Amino acid sequence: MNEKEVAEIRRRFRADKSNITRIRGCYVNENREIVSELNQSLTLMSQEESESLLTILKKTLSGTVGKNLIDIEFTTQQVVGSEEHKLLMALRDSALEDEAAVEAFFSRVIESLHMEENYLILLACDKYDVPGYSKDGSKREDSSEVFTYFLCSICPVKQTKPALGYYALENIFRSITADWVVSSPELGFMFPAFDDRSANLYNVLYYTRNIAENNQEFVSAIFNTQAPMPAATQKETFQSVLEETVSEDCSFHVVQAVHQQLSDLIEEHKVNKVPEPLVISKNTVKGMLQSCGVSQPRMEAFEERYDEAFGQQGEISPKNIIDTKQFEVRTPNVTIRVQPGCSNLVETRIIDGRKYIVIRADEGVEVNGVNIHIQ
Repeated sequence: MNEKEVAEIRRRFRADKSNITRIRGCYVNENREIVSELNQSLTLMSQEESESLLTILKKTLSGTVGKNLIDIEFTTQQVVGSEEHKLLMALRDSALEDEAAVEAFFSRVIESLHMEENYLILLACDKYDVPGYSKDGSKREDSSEVFTYFLCSICPVKQTKPALGYYALENIFRSITADWVVSSPELGFMFPAFDDRSANLYNVLYYTRNIAENNQEFVSAIFNTQAPMPAATQKETFQSVLEETVSEDCSFHVVQAVHQQLSDLIEEHKVNKVPEPLVISKNTVKGMLQSCGVSQPRMEAFEERYDEAFGQQGEISPKNIIDTKQFEVRTPNVTIRVQPGCSNLVETRIIDGRKYIVIRADEGVEVNGVNIHIQ
C-alpha cells in the first residue's frame, strides 16, 4: 500500500465515517493468561468512549510506509489452502462473528507474543463503499466496490501512578488513585491490503511502532512467513556494508555524496507526488559510488555483500538508511550536526600531518549563545 491508500483508510476511523459497529477484544496479563474478553457495541458506548477506541485503532495505520507500515505478502500456495490464510479469511468473511476463528486467533497471538506487561488485543471489521472517480477527477455518487477488511491492534495496558488532581467542577484538589490505561498500539495489521483501491488477498499491511523490532515469532505464527528486516537494522546493515566494502575509498566525500544523492531522490519523489513508495536497489547505490570515483573492485565487493545482506533482488527504502533532516559527523569527543543541504560546509583536511574536520563559518557564529568574531 502507498501513503495515499493508507490515508484513505485512516479517514475511515471516525464515528460518522466507518461502518465499524462492534469491537472484539481480549485482555491478557503478564503471565499470558486471558483476564477477560469483550464483544462491545460502539452504539451502546458514549461518543467519547467510541471515539477513543477508534483513535487507538487508527494509530495502527500511523507512521511511515516502509518503516512502520510494511507490506507482507502471501504466496499463492498460502492463499489457496494454508491454515493461516484460512483463519484470516474466516475472521474477515464473518465480520469477526466466527467464534471459533476469533478464539483460535487469540490463542495464536498469545502463544507467539512476549510482552512484559498486560496488553489488549483489539479487532474491528469495517465495510467501505469505495467511491469511484470520473475522468475529470470528481467523485461519483455510485460505489464501484465494497472493501471488507479487519484491523488488529495490540496495545500495552499500563498502570498509572497515584497523583494529585484538580477537579474543576468542585474547585478542589484531591488524590487520583492508580489505574490501568490502554496505550497506543505496539503492533498490529490490516487484512486484506487496500492496493490500487481494491482488496488484495495476497497482502497484509503490518504495523510496528518500534522500528528496531520485527516480532518474528508473531509474524511466523499469524502469517507463517519471514518478518521483514526492521528499518533500524536496515540502516545499521547498510552502513556496515558500505564501510566494510568501500574500505579505504570510504572517504568523507563518498559518504557525503551518497547521503546527498539519496536525499535528492527522496525530495524528487516527494515533489513529483509519486504514489508508490520509493525504493532503491544495489545498482542505484553502485551508480552513486561510481560517480564518486570508487574503484571497480570495491564496487564488486559492495555488490557481493549487499546480496548477502538484502538479497540479490533486495530493495530498500532510502528513508530507512539516511536521516534527511540532518547530516552528522561524529568523533569520540565531538558530534557535528548539519542542516540538510549544508553538508558542503564541512570538509576534511590534513594540516601539518594531523587530521582535521573543517567547518566554514562566514557569519553568525555563537559560542554558548554569545556571538563571537573569528579573527
